[in-house]
Amino acid sequence: MAILNSSTKGPTQKKKVGFAEGQRQAKRRAYEKQSKRKKIKLTELTVFTQQLAAMLEAGLPLVSALEALEEQTESPVFQIIIGKVKNEVSAGRAFSDACRDYPRAFPNLFVSMVEAGEASGSLAEILDKTSSYFEETVKLMKKVKGAMVYPTVVIALAVGCVSILLIFVIPVFAEMFNDFGAELPKPTLFLIALSEFLGSLKAVYTLVGIGIILWLIGKFVKTPRGRVIKDTVILKIPVVGELTRKVALSRFCRTYAILMRSGVPILRTLEIVAQASSNVFVEDACKNVAKHISQGGQVSEIVSDDPYFPPMVKHMTRAGEQTGNVDGMLVKVADFYDAEVDTLVKALTSLMEPLLICFLGVVIGGIVMAMFLPIFQLSNVIA
Repeated sequence: MAILNSSTKGPTQKKKVGFAEGQRQAKRRAYEKQSKRKKIKLTELTVFTQQLAAMLEAGLPLVSALEALEEQTESPVFQIIIGKVKNEVSAGRAFSDACRDYPRAFPNLFVSMVEAGEASGSLAEILDKTSSYFEETVKLMKKVKGAMVYPTVVIALAVGCVSILLIFVIPVFAEMFNDFGAELPKPTLFLIALSEFLGSLKAVYTLVGIGIILWLIGKFVKTPRGRVIKDTVILKIPVVGELTRKVALSRFCRTYAILMRSGVPILRTLEIVAQASSNVFVEDACKNVAKHISQGGQVSEIVSDDPYFPPMVKHMTRAGEQTGNVDGMLVKVADFYDAEVDTLVKALTSLMEPLLICFLGVVIGGIVMAMFLPIFQLSNVIA
């Protein structure tokens, strides 16, 4: 019986193992397809850069460091990318060239920094600088996004509460008021009409139409002219425009400084800074600076004539050129604007809290008053 049991279980176990292996390979093939087009989060790239720099500083060979990072990376897509880069490096290809094959995972700034580190023989040191730059960038983005969490949650709750009142509660009052057979106050009539609209197919068509319009706007703002209009409109919005401007200036100064410190050629530096800025004003300034420098000019001469850059950037850039320490001056400017962004975000958050509370009070209170107004005037309505 023991022999029969073992013989009957064997094929079943092989089938199970084969099915599990097939699933694993299918998932791997799917992740491999995503490796060329999926964007890796900056937080994951920051951790990767920090750990790679630490391993190289400890004396570990590049291939061994990449192998260790491949095993401990949690993202399956990024794990496959690291494995492929490791195989390319093992075959004798430069690390920067292997990373260039995956632009969605390794941005131009990272590739250029690695290239400069390979040329100077100080890859570990430059990767450490790159990880610090990424870390500062992540902190700055988290500050800005963190300021939007509270108002977004409050507005979402407000929309949900108002929708529940309009769709489920107000129809009950509407039926009760219809039995009165008298003219209702205009605020009450407006709310009843709005409630009927939300409960009909017209609301669905309206939402679909709004969704299509927003999709078309999203497509348009990705075009060159759309980006110009978007950045111009954002810049003119009170508080928000100043916040986005300071974020863009901080990113410009820090990116320029880290690339120049790492030995990246200035024209290549300006090209990367323009790509990393995601701001048309900074991109235009970088193009003008690159054209001016190729003709023998200096950065401060173009920055001084550009109204997007405040006087502090102009004076610090000029002082850096006179002392031969442009990168050091721009790092100080970036630190200053990071602190300004932090202060502005805290002030904006503190200001939005009472404004949102007042907004919610007016909206909810207005709905309640509009629905109870006929009851307060009950004698006139019945008459």
